[in-house]
Amino acid sequence: MLDIYTIIFLALAVFIFVRLRSVLGQRTGRERPPYDPYSRDTARPPQPAPEGKVVSLPERSGNLPGAPVPADEAEPPAFRWEGVAEEGSATASALDEIARVEPDFDAKHFLTGARAAYEMIVTAFAAGDRRQLKDLLAKDVYDGFVAAIADRESRKETMESRFVSIEAADLQDVTVRGRTAQLTVRFVSKLISVTRGPDGTVVDGSPDTVADVTDVWTFARELGTRDPNWKLVATEAAQ
Repeated sequence: MLDIYTIIFLALAVFIFVRLRSVLGQRTGRERPPYDPYSRDTARPPQPAPEGKVVSLPERSGNLPGAPVPADEAEPPAFRWEGVAEEGSATASALDEIARVEPDFDAKHFLTGARAAYEMIVTAFAAGDRRQLKDLLAKDVYDGFVAAIADRESRKETMESRFVSIEAADLQDVTVRGRTAQLTVRFVSKLISVTRGPDGTVVDGSPDTVADVTDVWTFARELGTRDPNWKLVATEAAQ
């Protein structure tokens, strides 16, 4: 005979078994093992994203990251002398020759220095500053400048030159002979220049007139040396 408490416990056990069965289901032998996040198994299907929270992945490109770009898709190298010389010109070829000896050569940097040297030389000549001219000019050019200064001084004349602006400094020609490079620059400037006699009267130029001046100057330097300075080796007044 079963007492009332035994019957109650049996009924409770049957109820719990039925509830667990309905929640967990039955094993059929086809169940997948629990997912291991550190496993190499890649067959586990991706889990759907929660509704309204879909994350868009970037589109795949034709090339994998780090893979070499096909030759037909690679960008062509930029022309090194852009803005200074025309591609395929004799000037560009001569600049390439300079760069083979001095890989760090920068034509635009050279033109910046040439512009500064042009202004310094013109003002030093007007002031009769032989010391400054000696550092910037080749010997024969220096001798010519000094002779002109001495002639002016013999007449007791003074000269004043002041730049309003340098409109352009363009590379006109480049030649390399042996280890010597020569770069010719065409300068276009606006200049106020006046020469006065011993009594202060104007004998040339005008203190109030801005003149348009075009000069063609050639600078030279021995390549592959430690001396970075270019010196003026020739001057010409353009027509």
